[in-house]
Amino acid sequence: MSQVSPAHRTLVILACLVIVFAGIKLASSIVIPFILAAFIAIICSPMLHFFARFHIPKGISILLIIAIVVGIGVSLAGLVGQSVTDFSKQLPSYKAQLQDKFVWLINIAATYGVPVDKQQLIKLFDPGQVFDVATNTLSSLGGVMANIFLIMLTVIFMLFEAPTLSQKVHLALDDPEMKMKAIDRFLESINSYLAIKTLVSLATGVLVSVFLWILGLDYFLLWGVIAFFLNYIPNIGSIIAAVPAVLLALVTLGPLESGIVAIGYVIINTVMGNIIEPKFMGKGLGLSTLVVFLSLIFWGWLLGTVGMLLSVPLTMVVKIGLENTEKGKWLAVLLGNVDENKDAH
Repeated sequence: MSQVSPAHRTLVILACLVIVFAGIKLASSIVIPFILAAFIAIICSPMLHFFARFHIPKGISILLIIAIVVGIGVSLAGLVGQSVTDFSKQLPSYKAQLQDKFVWLINIAATYGVPVDKQQLIKLFDPGQVFDVATNTLSSLGGVMANIFLIMLTVIFMLFEAPTLSQKVHLALDDPEMKMKAIDRFLESINSYLAIKTLVSLATGVLVSVFLWILGLDYFLLWGVIAFFLNYIPNIGSIIAAVPAVLLALVTLGPLESGIVAIGYVIINTVMGNIIEPKFMGKGLGLSTLVVFLSLIFWGWLLGTVGMLLSVPLTMVVKIGLENTEKGKWLAVLLGNVDENKDAH
């Protein structure tokens, strides 16, 4: 039997990936709740270990965790849901005011000898669509969370299985003597990354909400929740989260306050993203900016809004997995940033 050439092997792997991705896309209604449940279970697993220190039975610990998650989720949904409803009612008015501001800027440009076709520019670039993106993102996420019972039930079973997951993976890979430390590093890295990222994102959302509340901007809770979710997307996410709040401040408060909002977002995201997060997470889990952008497009296409919000964590799972395999390290290097690769060498 002739040996398979590397080119043929690559083609077979690519063909298999296409089939797998097509299957995931077709089964997205089942896959998305499962992925959300997996991430919720991973984020909640440190709480399970915390309760175990006090010798609280596992069943009671899981019930407490589920009660906390559901309580926070219901409270947040009630607050943000009302904000989304009120904001949607005011949206036409905000769009009209923003368009007037936009036309005013065009007129100023024209006075300085910069000829611009108003209608054509407004047709190509409607700043009011930024508000639609913000509300549609939360609405889409709310639609997915309609399967809350299925998601929470899956989380319960995952938390019950969590302590034995590492052992099962070892046995499944025919490693009964537990010699494959790479598996343990893989699972621990994912747990650590998601836990830290969630805490940093939560702190970012709270700081944004408090900051906008002090300035008197409407729907400050809504913008805080958006900042929380989009903080999972480094670099790009913080910019996307800031734009609607800055535009709303321009319309309702004025240019000076709008500038203050923009500066506040920059300071918060700089401190949280460049100081706090690296301090706890380290620099070993970085992705290049290009990979972040491409992962946003890819996972968004594959899994919709949830895929966009979880694009970086999902890519991190892939990267961590590749780092712990001999044949996949080269691809993990391509996914990482330059500073990380220098440190690794």
